[in-house]
Amino acid sequence: MVGGKNSKNIQAKLVLLGDMGTGKTSMVMRFVKGQFYDYQESTIGAAFFTQVLSINKRSVKFDIWDTAGQERYHSLAPMYYRGAAAAVVIYDITTMVSFQRAKKWIEELQKQGDPHLVMVLVANKADLDTKREVQIEEGKRYATENGLQFFETSAKTAENINELFYEIAKRVAQASPSNPNGMKLHSETQEKGRSSFCCTS
Repeated sequence: MVGGKNSKNIQAKLVLLGDMGTGKTSMVMRFVKGQFYDYQESTIGAAFFTQVLSINKRSVKFDIWDTAGQERYHSLAPMYYRGAAAAVVIYDITTMVSFQRAKKWIEELQKQGDPHLVMVLVANKADLDTKREVQIEEGKRYATENGLQFFETSAKTAENINELFYEIAKRVAQASPSNPNGMKLHSETQEKGRSSFCCTS
């Protein structure tokens, strides 16, 4: 159901994709709960969170799917990114392999052919600069060549985490009220982030 042009509240599905150990869950936990844990158990299947941001007098409620990075869960990914308004593809700056895997995710999303999908490439673990394998220029160049936005972040120090999600919210809000991704526009009171887990079998 799509609301009118004056709808103040937008509900948008956001999916996080990337190799295991890139810090997807840590990023979401930092964003939603303001917390960071040095040890974060691997996500099984996917984890679900919600968070609301206010952008230009409108509220954007993110339904966030944090997908598992293990190869055996790759086949499940389409059911999480299908119908998404935004996708965040994450790699770890200390491992070139994760950057190559991020490129594969970008290619997969591009093949889905949704021209309205907001896609962002994120280089995480900026706090580990001394162990860097992927230079920031390399990430930026790939993002530019593929029409993506680019952020370098650290879930540990919170560097650019809020900026990343606010930028996505701004772009999602700009896409409304045309509502190209099936985003639901409705009246909803602002709620705090919560999390629940699914698909653990």
